Amino acid sequence: MMSTLWIAKTGLEAQQINMNVIANNLANVNTTGFKRSHAIFEDLIYKNLNHSHLITQKKSKKPNSIQIGTGVRPIATEKIFTMGNFSKTHSWKNLVINGEGFFKILLPNKHSLYTRDGSFQINSKRQLVTHHGYVVSPEIKIPENAETLKIDREGIVTSRTKDSIEPQMLGQYTIFNFPNVSGLKNVGSNCYKSTSSSGEAIEGKPGNIGYGELYQGFLETSNVNVAEELVNMIQAQRAYEINSKVLTATDQMLQKLTQL
Repeated sequence: MMSTLWIAKTGLEAQQINMNVIANNLANVNTTGFKRSHAIFEDLIYKNLNHSHLITQKKSKKPNSIQIGTGVRPIATEKIFTMGNFSKTHSWKNLVINGEGFFKILLPNKHSLYTRDGSFQINSKRQLVTHHGYVVSPEIKIPENAETLKIDREGIVTSRTKDSIEPQMLGQYTIFNFPNVSGLKNVGSNCYKSTSSSGEAIEGKPGNIGYGELYQGFLETSNVNVAEELVNMIQAQRAYEINSKVLTATDQMLQKLTQL
């Protein structure tokens, strides 16, 4: 009886984690470049109550043991890196990657993070930065007297001033991909960090094989499907209720035993 209580307990804890993941997805439905997560579970070790065998007609042995499961546990939360929709902003500082890849941003300590959020700003040094002030790599300086600035689909940055007839090339933004994007570590602020599971970042030019093109004046919305998440939430809620009923039923059975 006591083992049944512990099995139900693992079920409750698993569904609580599942609900937390779903709630976080729904909370970030309007977060630029957000990627939804889903929880992954596995069954726990089994108890073998006996180890007998059945003799078949071909006189081969088949296991005939009684195996009792001991519950469930969460083993991972995985990011789903499908693309979100595009939202037109008309701001030249906004970029979206149409396909695979990440923007590389530089921290003050020279470490690097990666993001799909292309809602950039201009800092005092006339560089593209995130809302937290992290510089977008490579560091391209935009002239103060620039009247127009264009970033084409291959990441080439050009500007035109009052005195220039032809556009001036300022540089080229590159993007980065990973051998296993599911292995990236989410560090918050729409940013990811490379890990041994993800592999090292591989730099590439936008539009090359394995790298998406850049679109200026757009942002990528989250890939959260509200209807799907609500269905997942109902399923998690029902699973939680069922495990709660197992606890209640087991408790009632224990009460009956103590009254004998």
